[in-house]
Amino acid sequence: MQQTDKMMLRSWLNVSIISLMVFLSSVGVFAQVPGISKNPGPILSGGLSVGYDIGMPIQAQFMVRNLASGLPLTFRLFTGNSFFLDPGNAEGVRQVFVNEATNGVPEKSATRWTFGLDVMHPVNILGLKNAYLEAGMRYSVFTGTFQYVGGDELFDVHCNQIGFGLGLDSYYRVSSRVDLVLSVGTDFYLPAALEGHDATYNPNGTFVNQREQFTYADADKVVNQPKVLPKLAVGFNYGF
Repeated sequence: MQQTDKMMLRSWLNVSIISLMVFLSSVGVFAQVPGISKNPGPILSGGLSVGYDIGMPIQAQFMVRNLASGLPLTFRLFTGNSFFLDPGNAEGVRQVFVNEATNGVPEKSATRWTFGLDVMHPVNILGLKNAYLEAGMRYSVFTGTFQYVGGDELFDVHCNQIGFGLGLDSYYRVSSRVDLVLSVGTDFYLPAALEGHDATYNPNGTFVNQREQFTYADADKVVNQPKVLPKLAVGFNYGF
């Protein structure tokens, strides 16, 4: 990850954490009050989920409800890692980022970290008794790894993107502290620089170490970085 990308991620995380901490400190959230949402005081919970987007994401989340009297919003911070991803067209990636060589057997893999902050509002929809409409910001760190066995090539392609998401969560009580959670939604990501080997292609048309006459559109076509991601997930949430 380049220094500018690290600075972007650090700034995004700082803004998200500071915003949440301002809310927490203003209502004395550190006096944790367990129980259901009708009890006075803020309520903390956390959970895990697994599902599908462009791979299999495993997500950990932290939620705060009842920040203030009469405030119906819930705030959620989360991070997730997606597995079983297809990073793209190995032959095309080699041409766009390295050279036109064709020797070697291509092998590929990918991983993606996601960080997010959601605002959730209770809704009465489809007969669901405990459902929340969610919307928030996303930050995605995508890395595709390409190796050409016998061709002496091994390199990563990186793409770090800002996005936003919309979704619907439904909670089903399992015990006094545990809820089963079903989620559906879609994330949308903005175009961002694609970096691999020593080449970089930017959405604005600029580039570093361009190969042949390839453009950002060519790089975007052969790399499977996130764009529009339908999501399904199931998990649990534990009230502290």
